[in-house]
Amino acid sequence: MSQNTMSKEEYLNKVKEIDTTKEAPKQLEDTDFLTVAKERRSVRQYDPEFKMDESEIREILETAVLAPSSSNLQPWRFLVIEDQAEKEKLLPIANNQQQIVDASVVIAVLGDRNAYKNADQIYSQIAEKGNMPEDVKNMYVNSIFDNYGNFPKERLARIAHIDGGIVSNQLMLAAKAKGYDTVPMGGYDEAQFLEAFNVPENYEAVMLISLGKGTKAGFQKTRLPLDEVVQWNRYE
Repeated sequence: MSQNTMSKEEYLNKVKEIDTTKEAPKQLEDTDFLTVAKERRSVRQYDPEFKMDESEIREILETAVLAPSSSNLQPWRFLVIEDQAEKEKLLPIANNQQQIVDASVVIAVLGDRNAYKNADQIYSQIAEKGNMPEDVKNMYVNSIFDNYGNFPKERLARIAHIDGGIVSNQLMLAAKAKGYDTVPMGGYDEAQFLEAFNVPENYEAVMLISLGKGTKAGFQKTRLPLDEVVQWNRYE
């Protein structure tokens, strides 16, 4: 390994050493969407004594699952890890990132490649509300089974990851609006995690999210200029 590089564990944990932030995460008086989106930060240091009520976690998840998804199939699944022993088991799998054990919970965001099999349940609810005629509902369900049922595993996995990313962002914004902090994590051994936590074979691991009461605000946002990431109409 070059002297100018770090191991994965060092890379993931170094950020806390160089974070010179002194203030605690900002508590928002105004929780309109734009304020929440601008003020949310990735927080890596949490009060290990603070425990969230299950009702608060459920409320955040209830808001998260209002996110849009491909054909409204809602492939997201959540493993909420709150037991301290289970978080300790996860710690080495996640490169010993301290927020794994200090945050109130870790939410593993997963994606079900077989989510299309719930199409009848989902679209029957739509029809029962009077938003879709029964014959149209049946056509939708049959089309979903014909299409998604014949997609290769790789395409179903891609859909699960896209929708999983959407719901994860909504979860983190909902948490900030409720006065809590989060950090999304991709730095973990996916295969070890799936085995250690007995995750069903048809579930994709999307990311881990630490959720709790932060003690340090984390880095201020640094973003590329908008004109470097936006192109209008087409690329030349």
